Amino acid sequence: MQEQEVPDRLKISPFLVFYMIMSMQIGIGVLGYQRIIAMDTGYDAWISILFAGGCIHVIVWMIYKIGEAVNGDIVTAHKFLLGNFFGKALSSIFIGYYILYSLTVVRTFIEVIQVWMFPELNTFWFSFGFMILVVYIIFGGFRTVVGTAFFGLVLPAYLLLTFGWATKFANFYNLLPIWDHSIKEILTASFHMSLTFIGFEIILFFYPFIKEPKKSQKWAHLAVLATTLIYTVLAIITFAYFAEEQLAKQIWATLTMWKIVEMPFVERFEYIGIANWNLVILPNVCISIWIASRLVKRIFNIRQKIGVFFIVGAVLFSITFLDTREKINMLNNNIGKMGFAFTFIYIPMLFFAIMIAKKLKKKGKKK
Repeated sequence: MQEQEVPDRLKISPFLVFYMIMSMQIGIGVLGYQRIIAMDTGYDAWISILFAGGCIHVIVWMIYKIGEAVNGDIVTAHKFLLGNFFGKALSSIFIGYYILYSLTVVRTFIEVIQVWMFPELNTFWFSFGFMILVVYIIFGGFRTVVGTAFFGLVLPAYLLLTFGWATKFANFYNLLPIWDHSIKEILTASFHMSLTFIGFEIILFFYPFIKEPKKSQKWAHLAVLATTLIYTVLAIITFAYFAEEQLAKQIWATLTMWKIVEMPFVERFEYIGIANWNLVILPNVCISIWIASRLVKRIFNIRQKIGVFFIVGAVLFSITFLDTREKINMLNNNIGKMGFAFTFIYIPMLFFAIMIAKKLKKKGKKK
């Protein structure tokens, strides 16, 4: 089914899927997801994280089954179901989705910088400088993007240790009684984890670039497991550190916990944390723009580099209009809902449609 076989020199080893997925799942949402999920379920919200993580494992399994069935990416899957024209038309929707995703990540991170560090920071010029770096990385090819994902995950990993300071002042009795909320409330909180958890679906877009894709599936599941555990542990520490009334007022609870970190050589550790977060969100933006430009190439037969310029231009043009907290929050909510619809509704529908179509075509061949 794959129209053009990807050369082996451009493919990545199966274990690198672990870094690709984790680097997409750990992004700007980590800085403030605790307050959002606690709105619905209070301090039972950590249960909703585990539930959402468990559901994602099922979706990852479906994604690999789709890739295996059509021997290609999501564009190939759509062509298999709907034919060339309608398949490409449906795939083109995801160009807009990943443009919006990259826009959300960049603008939300700039808002964090403006609130915590430099209130007068110019949104456009910071975005422009950041996008120059993104374009440079993408022009290096897919393997360069994967390398960025690797270093964007490994280098800032030490930040996890800094949350140990919060445990000194934590009261884990805050979490009691456990399961004090209804199933409906738990499910609602799982839904609100969408923006934080989305990213694992990128496998559908770079599946042809994986050497021996079957071997990479275990790494994909390990990545989802690792992310789920990180989010759960961080949520438990946050809930133990803040009273519920305090957490309700903390937009970026993770950053607030960094304020108590004391070191002989730094007074405001949150500044170091925010600066390091540049490395964390860089793969988010690089991968999403690479996917969007790859789709432009596959659907419209336009060179990928031209597509990159078009997409980056669209992001830079749009970002200047997001000048209030309300607009940024609305963008975050909408991309979270779209991500939920894509990952938890559309992918299962696509999986069942592919499986049914596969069986019908086999029966047709036998007859």
